[in-house]
Amino acid sequence: MEEKLKFAVLGTGFWSDFQIKGWQEIEGVELVALCDPEGDKAEESAKRHGINRFYQDASALLENETLDFVDIISSIPSHAQLVRLAAKKGVHVICQKPMAEDFQTCKELVEVCQKAGVQFFIHENARFQLPIRACKDLIQNGEIGQPFKARLTFCSGFPVFENQPSLANLDQFIISDLGVHLLDTARFLFGEVEQIYCQTQKVNPKIKGEDVANILMRMQNGIDCFVEMSYASYLEKESFPQTLMLIEGDTGSMRLDHNHLLTLTQKGKGSSSWKVDPPVYAWADPDYALIHSSIVACNLNILSGLQGKGIGETSGADNLKTMELVFLSYDSAQHNQVMKPKHG
Repeated sequence: MEEKLKFAVLGTGFWSDFQIKGWQEIEGVELVALCDPEGDKAEESAKRHGINRFYQDASALLENETLDFVDIISSIPSHAQLVRLAAKKGVHVICQKPMAEDFQTCKELVEVCQKAGVQFFIHENARFQLPIRACKDLIQNGEIGQPFKARLTFCSGFPVFENQPSLANLDQFIISDLGVHLLDTARFLFGEVEQIYCQTQKVNPKIKGEDVANILMRMQNGIDCFVEMSYASYLEKESFPQTLMLIEGDTGSMRLDHNHLLTLTQKGKGSSSWKVDPPVYAWADPDYALIHSSIVACNLNILSGLQGKGIGETSGADNLKTMELVFLSYDSAQHNQVMKPKHG
């Protein structure tokens, strides 16, 4: 029997419970320790998940535990330090999005891990949502011919700040927290970006950052992709946490609607619709069930990369291209200019 990879979780806040449950669905890994600067949070999480060892200091954990990898689920400002600590110890790294607070730091983290000879992955789970994978399959199979235009929509009035109040204090909110998923999904579906233009708004007066963003991209293959996002939208149907899509090709189109309804329209053949429902795990929060199902799929993909059995799609090097789009979006909005990526 293949030996299990041993790992620790760094950060035991809101999202960590679901990330841990996601790992517990998978064979081939063993969670041996938890860490959080607030020691009582680490202890409470350890009790909930049946883990014997917990730490308040990440350096102490890395010094005392024999690990194959760490899963960093901590606050964004702490990502860089923890990635560097793990890389210095020769431990493979998985990190939550966004990778870091600025693009230069993102580049440095990828380089640090490369120089240390450790694998580096970002837990970018949106592309692993089953409805989005189904859309990718239809594109690859030529079901709508050559795509030329797409629209990705995530507009919601979901009270995201109730579960994660720290989000209200971010200077940069919706693009770095949500837009990173949509931009990565666009790259997954359509390839790399030639140019990008963004406009943002702040509708909610109680938060620091932007809660609305509209991004138009011209992809390198000529597809025009419009990405719109909002946490200030009160619509007829609340779609959280679903990404709705319309993708048009020269012989047809596909539309991903509420509740995972996928409709394929083909020239001369008409339309057909079917549901692409993701698996629902007993531990999932019903409000986040779609995302929580993709946690498991993303973990499996990363594990295949760690084991050398496949290509982990969301490597740090790949995610660097997504993070460049995040920061270029902010630059574009600030200067009201079209921006061109350098790393696509």
